[in-house]
Amino acid sequence: MRRVLVLGGTAWLGREIATCAVASQAQVVCLARGESGAPPDGTRLVRADRDKPGAYDELDGEWDEVIELAYEPAKVGSALDALAERAHHWTLVSSVSVYRRNDEPGADESAELVEPEDLTDYAHAKVAAERATTSRLSDRLLIVRPGLIAGPGDLSDRFGYWMARLHRGGRVLTPAGEGRHVQVIDVADLATWIVHAGATAQTGTVNAVGESQEFDDFLGDVRSVTGFTGDLVDVDDAWLLQRAVNYWAGPRSLPLWLPGADAAFAQRSNSRYLASGGSLRPLRATISRVRDDEVARGVNRPRRSGLSIEEETELLDQVR
Repeated sequence: MRRVLVLGGTAWLGREIATCAVASQAQVVCLARGESGAPPDGTRLVRADRDKPGAYDELDGEWDEVIELAYEPAKVGSALDALAERAHHWTLVSSVSVYRRNDEPGADESAELVEPEDLTDYAHAKVAAERATTSRLSDRLLIVRPGLIAGPGDLSDRFGYWMARLHRGGRVLTPAGEGRHVQVIDVADLATWIVHAGATAQTGTVNAVGESQEFDDFLGDVRSVTGFTGDLVDVDDAWLLQRAVNYWAGPRSLPLWLPGADAAFAQRSNSRYLASGGSLRPLRATISRVRDDEVARGVNRPRRSGLSIEEETELLDQVR
């Protein structure tokens, strides 16, 4: 039986990967503090704080697959020191945020990366993690660069903002969609492929991203799935920025909205992902899954990303 170690495995993508690995009949161990939730059924949890010495002491023997989701230098380095020589295959989950430019539609894995100068910066730390891992495991390493990941349980609240907002109805404030795109991969599709790629010992670097879709078409799909019959009130960038509305994510934002200069962030090539056995469910299927999750969690709940009800109401009152 294959032995799979997930460095994490109790929340979001790590948990989905662990679940898929169990379904593949692997023996799965999750190394985590165990504070983000319970491990999936069928796995064994090893509780450890990776920032402390001895975090890997309970992990004995060799591993057919190690899956690393962290990017902090201390975590990445200590895992390599403890496990690199005992891993037959290693998957590092990185990000498309590592690319220096976001103005090249269709750019593939050969695009230039940022130079890692500030390791407190997410993108810089991810590049440093890629380089450190490559230096130790180059011929046994798969680097996965996902884009926006969506699905039930996403705590970032980015993608789900639009399902929740249109489900509530009424007038909805949106950014002008012309020239903008959405590119998302369902967490279940990504996890299934990561487990498959590890089992077949795939190596190299892969942009694990979905199909790019125009923003207005994306909102049309959300409208259809949620049964929305209200009005979409679109305003231009200057109007939003003058009123301190933020791009992409976080408080007082319109999620998935990007500066025009960064529009190609959501237009990456996924040819290598598809060629390596990756699959993509229809975007409407992911929207439906997330809609159901948002309804179950409460569409009026406080969110990590998006406009609050009060903020949006105030802004809509200012639209002329």
